[in-house]
Amino acid sequence: MQRRSFLLKAGTGSVAVGSTALSGSALAAAPTVRWRLVSSFPKSLDTIWGTLPKLASRVSELTGGKFEIRPFAAGEIVPGLQVMDAVQSGTVECGHSAGYYYVGKDASFAFDSALPFGLSARQQNAWFYNGGGLQLMREFFAKYNVINFPGGNTGAQMGGWWRTEIKSLADLKGKKVRMPGLGGKIMSRLGAVPQTIAGGDIYPALEKGTIDAAEWVGPYDDEKLGFYKVAKYYYYPGFWEPGVTLSYYVNLEAWKKLPEPYKVAFEMAAAEANLQMLAQYDADNPAALNRLLQADVQLRAFPRDIMDAAYREAEAIYAEESKTNPGFKKIFDHWNRFRNDQRNWFRVTENTMANFVPRTK
Repeated sequence: MQRRSFLLKAGTGSVAVGSTALSGSALAAAPTVRWRLVSSFPKSLDTIWGTLPKLASRVSELTGGKFEIRPFAAGEIVPGLQVMDAVQSGTVECGHSAGYYYVGKDASFAFDSALPFGLSARQQNAWFYNGGGLQLMREFFAKYNVINFPGGNTGAQMGGWWRTEIKSLADLKGKKVRMPGLGGKIMSRLGAVPQTIAGGDIYPALEKGTIDAAEWVGPYDDEKLGFYKVAKYYYYPGFWEPGVTLSYYVNLEAWKKLPEPYKVAFEMAAAEANLQMLAQYDADNPAALNRLLQADVQLRAFPRDIMDAAYREAEAIYAEESKTNPGFKKIFDHWNRFRNDQRNWFRVTENTMANFVPRTK
């Protein structure tokens, strides 16, 4: 069956998916399935959270209301950073999270979301859908009783909110920075003290001075969470998150039990969410950045010595992890070849055009 070939027949209440269809008596006889979907994110982040009810609605629509998914925000059933564990154990059937939250279990989880100085959103999708990346990641996730689906991308993220100005590499020493994943590991090597804090808990930590800096996503979400009220320096780029994929995780046993048309409905709804999230951020971030600048936010680029040091540490981490983690090495070697090819291609026209346009003003 070709899962990418499906048709929702408007007005008929039937779904045709390749050679599999739900219509008439088949739809009436189809089982009712109810799942719970837990998120790592609060409802206040309407772009990330907003994809969940949309996915649930789309799945219901594609299955004539027979496949019902009820989304829950972070903390309603499980804490935000325990989503993958809840899915793995079968506490819930599915979840929405970021792979790099779980690199403490295995650094390979980072490939599911983003690696420092890695792939852009477009390149990440190319690797997943057409470059063999999704197959590799599903082999990895199967060890955790999970099947993963790309379910959103934020695009390149910002470098976060800092209570004091960072003028050189030396200024990072001792700074407590909210930064998960391998980006946090790089910061540690540069002298900072990384912290992993769920989205809803960042503001109070920054306000109280428990942390000195916090990265999140970009202008639209950062404005909503109010970070500019307690930290005025807004840095870029988020070199550790050049194109962050958020994923839907499904318990593998629950997935195997689904009727085939329900599987396709979920897969295609996730693909729609993946596309929509990035489009929404690209539409909303420019105006949000302008509003932040009008609120006296100080926009700063990371100093070159920080960028250079961070890049060296990122490559060193990949080499070290490859020596001790065969699973990581298998994925990294494939991903790195793809990354190098993408860099060479984007250097020809995409980067040239992007760098030229600002100079025309």
